[in-house]
Amino acid sequence: MAELLTMALPGLVNCTPAVYSPDSTQPVHSLTVRGDGKPHDPFPRERDAPQSAVPPSAWTQPRDAVNLPPVLEEYPFAPHWLPLAGARLHYVDEGTGPPLLFVHGNPTWSFAWRRLIPALSPQYRCLAPDHIGCGKSDKPAAYDYTLDRHVANLVALIDALDLREVTLIGHDWGGCIGMGAAVERPDRFTRFVLMNTAAFRSTRIPLRIAVCRIPLLGGLAVRGLNLFSRAALWMAVEKPLTAAARAGYLAPYDSWTHRIAVHRFVQDIPLRPAHPSYARLVRIEEGLAQFRDRPMLLVWGERDWCFTPEFRREFERRFPQAESCPIADAGHYLFEDAPQQLLDRLEKFLSATRARPAAS
Repeated sequence: MAELLTMALPGLVNCTPAVYSPDSTQPVHSLTVRGDGKPHDPFPRERDAPQSAVPPSAWTQPRDAVNLPPVLEEYPFAPHWLPLAGARLHYVDEGTGPPLLFVHGNPTWSFAWRRLIPALSPQYRCLAPDHIGCGKSDKPAAYDYTLDRHVANLVALIDALDLREVTLIGHDWGGCIGMGAAVERPDRFTRFVLMNTAAFRSTRIPLRIAVCRIPLLGGLAVRGLNLFSRAALWMAVEKPLTAAARAGYLAPYDSWTHRIAVHRFVQDIPLRPAHPSYARLVRIEEGLAQFRDRPMLLVWGERDWCFTPEFRREFERRFPQAESCPIADAGHYLFEDAPQQLLDRLEKFLSATRARPAAS
């Protein structure tokens, strides 16, 4: 905890999100979850769910509004919404072509993909959801913030949009959640790009994260002082972030109430069999082998102290045909430390491994 305080307090950012305007001209697109029953849905509780009564998220203002907050200048994407049971899920949907599904981790949101989406959307359909409790998605107090539910939500989005020949691009928790969705819908995924993540069991947890799981103390640090999100602005990068980037990452998590998912993600790390999310993690891990023959790219920030190079090597062991691209001078947020190198490698991989229908 002392390390978190030392690293985070010097960089406190005063960030106030834009206020929702009911007269906004920004288009808001809403979808209903498909209910035709095909293919078999292991998450029936999400089907035909009514739209949440929660008002639209905070930043649905016109793109041409005067004095746009820095977060909007860095994030010029129209909002889209998927109604789920108890909350609305926000997602970005830009471009046309084979779908690229960007899935973020904790404590980030779809803002992390703001450089990749404009570069790739001329050739691909770029989709980037915000997990419930994150980004512009709803942040209900009474909600099942678990791996199982996050996987279910992503499956619901894939079904609602009828996504096929999907390329998963997952980081941190997004790799695990994305692979979880692939295990449930293996016929929808053709390629995988994983970066600084895990989708298998591990008992490794850095001390600076472990302290955030301590009852009462963890809640005070993560939700009260926002130390987890603030510390990541320095601990997760090797190069200083711009003021706009710092503001963007912090913008959704501006209060105790809005930091609930950040805390729950930390609590939901399944280290032991008794943990509620352990069984789901085992299911994901056991389902990985079916994708051994599909194209996979592992892009890794080698200076990550959380998902260290050892996690990359474990993926390489499980997927011996995977292409590996370690970036020696990048940290956990490799999309901030090496955005051009990441984009170049991603474009090369996508060009060389043309999306093809997955085997049934």
